Amino acid sequence: MPGQFLPADHSKGDANTLGGYMAVHDRPAAFEGSDGFSYSVDIAVDAGAGSARFAAYLLFVQWARVGAASPLGHLETDYLAGGETEAAARDAVGRMPLSAVKAALDALIAERAGGAPPRRWWDAMRADDVGQP
Repeated sequence: MPGQFLPADHSKGDANTLGGYMAVHDRPAAFEGSDGFSYSVDIAVDAGAGSARFAAYLLFVQWARVGAASPLGHLETDYLAGGETEAAARDAVGRMPLSAVKAALDALIAERAGGAPPRRWWDAMRADDVGQP
């Protein structure tokens, strides 16, 4: 049910890792990116990458600014782990500490911006031209 509060169940894993957080809180992890946008993250798995049967990576969904509940875009890491099964590849990425996941997000944002310093949400709100990125 949307909006329903579910208490954390810490018996399901280590909430300091991506997979553990998702299990403990029964929802995707979310971060504020270095660009001031909100991002949720999931572990995605593809079949047949290199020598592994399955390969997993992080998929970040970028959300619209305040007042909108729609995605604006996404960012993806390279393949981070492989395995003989989808579950093995997913579990390997799920063991990443949340701090490493956040670092991966900020690196992708910097790469997308070409190394330019990102604008924070409060800077965007002050922009004279509403259509200015």
